[in-house]
Amino acid sequence: MTRGDIVIVDFRPHDPKAKVRPALVIQNDRDNARLTNTIVAAITSVTRRSAEPTQLLIDRAHPDWKASGLRYESAINCCNVFTLRKADVKRGIGRLSTATMQEIDECLKEALGIA
Repeated sequence: MTRGDIVIVDFRPHDPKAKVRPALVIQNDRDNARLTNTIVAAITSVTRRSAEPTQLLIDRAHPDWKASGLRYESAINCCNVFTLRKADVKRGIGRLSTATMQEIDECLKEALGIA
């Protein structure tokens, strides 16, 4: 599992009302290799807020659409991050490019108030 992977995660151990859904691995690769946890940003098919600076829309027009493995147009919500056990990750479905991850970095900076 590496930074930029899109994975399917069972969020129910963290929130009983949650479900199995896609997420983006945002933790650095060094820690992904040595720790039993990882950090992910939730991905949602609810895209009405995708123009906010804390979200990134991955739609059919996005250059990473096919590589993402997503079935629906989705927003990566950088305000909704989780630290979870790697055991909660069910499988990988896709990957985002370095260029798109740079856009994610900007969304994370906005969400965390980092200048």
